[in-house]
Formats: sequence, structure tokens, C-alpha cells
Amino acid sequence: MSVLDNWSDWKNFLGDRLHQAQHGGMENETVSDLAYQIGEYLAQQVEPKNDQEKVLADLWSVASPEEQHTIANMMVKLVNNNGTR
Repeated sequence: MSVLDNWSDWKNFLGDRLHQAQHGGMENETVSDLAYQIGEYLAQQVEPKNDQEKVLADLWSVASPEEQHTIANMMVKLVNNNGTR
């Protein structure tokens, strides 16, 4: 089973990666840029696996690049309190 199959697992996975990046000294701007790149990759290459991912994919598809950056930043905020730490 992939972490993409379950929304909670996906948020925890992203939260773990975010905490690793922060503890590794990655700047917030770099985290934001990576979140955007991940969002772009997922939108182009990965079929949404659950309802939440479908909503995000739909929003991403109609968003301007600036709005996509906002979505990516909101995902960073959302997962900041997730993960195993």
C-alpha cells in the first residue's frame, strides 16, 4: 500500500519529510519551492488516490502559478504538525 492511498498516511509522510528538512537546516523558502515542485510533479504524473487528493488536483489544475505556490505553502502548514518526529 502506498502512502498516497490514505490521506492521513500521506500527511504523516509529508510531515516527516518536512521535519527532516527543517532539522537539516533547510530554509523555509527552499521548503516552499520544493513543495511547489512536488505539487507540480504530482499534478502531472500521479493519479489522485483518494477524495482529498482529487480536490487538490482539481484546485491545482485551475490555479495560476501564484495560486499553486499558495496551495503548496498551505500544504506545508497543514503537515507541519503531522509525522512521527
